[in-house]
Parts: sequence; C-alpha cells; structure tokens
Amino acid sequence: MNSTGHPLRMYMKEHFPFFLFIFVLFATGIVFGAVLVGALTLEQREEMARHLAAFAATVDQGGGFNEGASFQQAVILHLKWLGLIWVLGLSVIGLPLVFALDFLKGVLVGFTVGYMVSVYSWDGVLFAFVSVLPQNLVIIPAFIIVSVAATLFAIHLVKARVVGREGSLAGAFWRYTATALFMVIALTGAALYEGYLSPELMKQVAPRLLSVFSIL
Repeated sequence: MNSTGHPLRMYMKEHFPFFLFIFVLFATGIVFGAVLVGALTLEQREEMARHLAAFAATVDQGGGFNEGASFQQAVILHLKWLGLIWVLGLSVIGLPLVFALDFLKGVLVGFTVGYMVSVYSWDGVLFAFVSVLPQNLVIIPAFIIVSVAATLFAIHLVKARVVGREGSLAGAFWRYTATALFMVIALTGAALYEGYLSPELMKQVAPRLLSVFSIL
C-alpha cells in the first residue's frame, strides 16, 4: 500500500482549513439565497412563476434549445467566472473579492433551488435536480479548488515579498495556473451536461411544472 496516499487526498488534507473555509462560504451563500426567496413579494413570485412556466412550456414543446449554442454559452460563462477568480487571486488585495464571488455563487444556487421548491414543491425539487444541481456538483468543487489555490498563492506572494524568494513565487504561480487550467476540463464537462443532457431531462419534467402552474 502506498504510504503517501493519493496526491489529491494529501493535498486536501494538508490544506483542509482553507477548503473548509471556502466550503462554508458557499454553504452560507446557498442558505442566504434560499432565505432571500422568502423576502419576495407575492407579485414578484407570480411574475417569476410566469417566466418559469413559459420556459417550461418552451422546453415541453421541444423548442428554444440549440445544444451547441447552449454548450458554448455555458462554457463561456464558467470560464469567465473561473478566469475572474484566477485574476483576482493574483494579488492579495483581490483575495477578498474571490471570497465574495464564492459567496455570490452560493447565493445564486440557493435562490434558484429555493424558489423552485417554494413554488413547485416536490416538482420543483425534481426540476432543480435535472436543471441546476448536477452541473453544480462539478462547478462548485472546481471553484472551491481554484479559490483555495488562489488563497495559497496569496500566501506565497506575501512570503516572497517578505523573504525575497522570487523563485519560490514563480513556482507557486505555475502551480496556481496549472490548477486553474485543470479545472477548465471539469467545467467543460459541466457545460456538456448543461448543453446536451440537461435539456433532454428537463423535457421529461416540464409537463409536471406546467400542471402545477395551471392550478396556482
């Protein structure tokens, strides 16, 4: 048996406090987003329900989806978010904004799922399960990993300036960049699901949402 263990497992164990901190940020954002649903007025809920019902009707009729375009849009969105985290992580002053982005991502997921559940109950859970949750099981861990890498790079940046070891900083930069590039693969996989698989699954669930909306 390998006494050193899996490199990723060892990496996460070594930097567990950072992973825990970023995870808590996401989780807090998700809870906050779900709570925000309760702050919506009745008019806002009804307006959003109409938009969601119109979307479900479009899906049910098999229109409104271009798989290639959906995949491309999802890839661009995820890579913009990832790129922003990477750029902000290049400086110590940008690190709080990385944390803010992590929290915001959690809010968006929590609000989306919370709204669907509050309006459509179990049918909303089912729709969220096929349209929101699967890709975020990849996207959120990918952003957590890159955010931790950004935190570690910021620490190296401070150490390099204090100690004056530029070689150590260069190595940290390339590790940070390599981590971000590796996460591009994961995010591309999530975009493939969003572009090609999720629309097909949503077609199976859309009629249930429409039946619920008709009695609201």
